[in-house]
Amino acid sequence: SRNMAEAQGDLSIRGGTFENTGVQVGSATLLDPQTGHYTTELPIAPEMLSEPKVLTGADNALRGFNSSVGTVSYSWSEITKGGSLTIGGGDHDLNFQRIHHALTRAYGDSNDWSWGTEIESSRSESDGTIQFGDHSFERVSGRLQLLGPDSQTDLFLGYQEKFFGWPEMYAAPYGSNETEFIKTRLFILNHRQSYGDRSHWESSAQQRRINDHYIYNRFNPNNDFLHETEVSSITFSGLHEIDENLAVNYVGRFMKDEIQSTKLENSFKDRNYYKLSVLPEYIHSLNKYEDLTFKLGASLDDTNRNNSKISPIAEIRWYKNENPEDAEHAYFSYSQATKVLGYGAIGGPENGLFASNKNLLREVSENFELGYGMRNSSWTIEGALFLRSDDNLVDWTFNSNTPNSRSAKNVDVETIGLQVIGSRNWGNFEAIASYSYLKKKEDYKDPSIDSSFYALNFPEHRATLGFIWNPSDLFEFRVDNEWREQRKNFLRQQDGTPEKATNSHLAASYFPSQIDDLEIFLAYDKPWDEDFQDIPGTPGRGDQFSFGATYSW
Repeated sequence: SRNMAEAQGDLSIRGGTFENTGVQVGSATLLDPQTGHYTTELPIAPEMLSEPKVLTGADNALRGFNSSVGTVSYSWSEITKGGSLTIGGGDHDLNFQRIHHALTRAYGDSNDWSWGTEIESSRSESDGTIQFGDHSFERVSGRLQLLGPDSQTDLFLGYQEKFFGWPEMYAAPYGSNETEFIKTRLFILNHRQSYGDRSHWESSAQQRRINDHYIYNRFNPNNDFLHETEVSSITFSGLHEIDENLAVNYVGRFMKDEIQSTKLENSFKDRNYYKLSVLPEYIHSLNKYEDLTFKLGASLDDTNRNNSKISPIAEIRWYKNENPEDAEHAYFSYSQATKVLGYGAIGGPENGLFASNKNLLREVSENFELGYGMRNSSWTIEGALFLRSDDNLVDWTFNSNTPNSRSAKNVDVETIGLQVIGSRNWGNFEAIASYSYLKKKEDYKDPSIDSSFYALNFPEHRATLGFIWNPSDLFEFRVDNEWREQRKNFLRQQDGTPEKATNSHLAASYFPSQIDDLEIFLAYDKPWDEDFQDIPGTPGRGDQFSFGATYSW
C-alpha cells in the first residue's frame, strides 16, 4: 500500500508481483492492460461479493487469466434484504460516509424464484498520514439479481473515482510529489447454472474502462501522462460430470483491450486474448470416507500480438471426510501458467522516467506444490511447500548509473516457499496465525542492475497473529499483527530505512443495548513508530486513528 486502502494498493501472492496477480469476479477476470497497478480498482460493494479465495498452482492455471502466480477470486453473493448507514472520521482530517440498501421479492407466484436489487454509495477523504498524502474517494455500485432453484443471474454496474497523492509514489527515489486521478467504470453480466449432482456452468460478459491522469510533480501539473484503457471479455466455464467417477473442468475466454495514451502507444494500441483450459478429473474411492482425485489437462493461451503457449496442469489429491465437521486433504500438483506484458512495460519510450522495452518476452511460470490441510469443529490448519520457476518475469529495476530512470527488464527467478496458517476457536474467542518463508534466486543477465522495485521486494520471513474477542453481546475486540523481515534492497539501504517491520491494527466495537442494530466503533492503524517502506524508496504510511458508527436495518 502507498496510501490508505481507498487510494493505491497492489496485490502480490507468494512473492509474485502485482502484474502477475489476477482478480476474478464470477467467471470474469478484471485485467489492467496498462501497468497492473489498477487491477485492484474494483468498484463493487463488499456485500455483493463472497469471501475471496486465493487460487494458486493448478487452480490458478485452470481458472486464472494472464496471472502467472495467483488469482484472487470472488463469487457473487445472494442479495439479502436490508441495509446499513455508516459515518465516521479520524485524525488527518479523515471523514467517510457510506449507505447500502437491498430489496428482495418473490418472482411472480413462484416460491422457487426471486429477484433482488441493491445499491451502494461510499465516499471518503483525508489529508493523509504524511505530507502530500491526501486522497478523496467516491463509489456508486448497483446490482439486479434473479435467483432460481438451480441458477443465479447478476447484472452489475459500478462507477468509482479517486484522487490521491504520495511522495515518490511510483517514481522513487527522485524526490517527486506525485498525484493520480483515476475513474473506473465496470459492467458485468454473470449467470451460474447447476445441473445434476456436481455439474455446473458459469458465463460472464464484462466491460471495464479506466481513465488515469498521473502527474509527476503536483506543483507543476501537466498532461504528459494521460491514459484510457478499455477491456471487454466473454467467459464460459464449468464442470461437467460424466459419471460419479469422471468429470471435466473447462474454461474458455475471449478478451479484447485497447489503450489511448500520451506515452504508451509505441508498440500497438489494442490486443485480442484467447484462452482454453480443459482439465479432466477421475475420482477413485479408497473406502467409505476416503477418495483419490487425479487431474491431468492443459491450457492454451494466445493473442494476436504474441506466440501461443500450451501449459500442462496435473494434480493428485487425497481427501478424507468421516463426518461433516472433520476433514483432511493432501495434494501434489504441477502446473504452468503464462502472461503477456502490459503497455507500460512494452509500449512507452525506451529511456526516461519509465523506460519500456518492446522486446520483452512472454512470462512463463512453472509451479511444483505439496500441500496438506485439516479441519474440525474448533480448529483448522493448512500448509504448502512449493517451488516456482519464473522465466522472463518482467520487473522494474534501478540502475545508479542512470538514476533518472527505472527500466522494465526480463528476469529469471526461482522461488522456494513454505506457508502455514491455522485458526482456533474457543467459544467467544477466535485466533488465527500464519508463517511464510520465501527464498529467491534471480538472474537479470545484466550486472549493472542495483535494485528491484517489485520482483525482489518480498519478505523472506513473515508471521501474522490476529484474534477476535466477544466478551459479551455489547463488545467486540479485533487485533491484527504482522511481522516481516524483508529481503535487503539497495534503495532501502540507501535511505537507511529498516528491512524489518511490525504492523498492527487495533479495533473495538460497542453495540448499545438501548438501540438495536447500532455499532459504534474505533480503530487504530499502525500504532508503532514504524518507517518501513512497503515499496523501496517510497515513504511508508503513518498511523491513523478513526471512529464512527453503523446503523443496520
